[in-house]
Amino acid sequence: MSEIGRIILVIGVILVVLGLILTAADRIPVLRKLGHLPGDIHIKSKSGNFQVYIPLTTCILLSLILTLIFRLFRR
Repeated sequence: MSEIGRIILVIGVILVVLGLILTAADRIPVLRKLGHLPGDIHIKSKSGNFQVYIPLTTCILLSLILTLIFRLFRR
């Protein structure tokens, strides 16, 4: 039972840190550009009624960063 408590505590801390980062994202220039990187695809129709946004580069970058973080915690 103590293992479940630890896991819930770690998830809670991660959520708090993520919330703080997202709150401060407008003030941090690096995070402000996230989602508007070269390679992110944004398609708009000529009439403006239809839009598709595919953050391809952002997803790859976040995947690499999270992989490195999880590998550090694994060891």
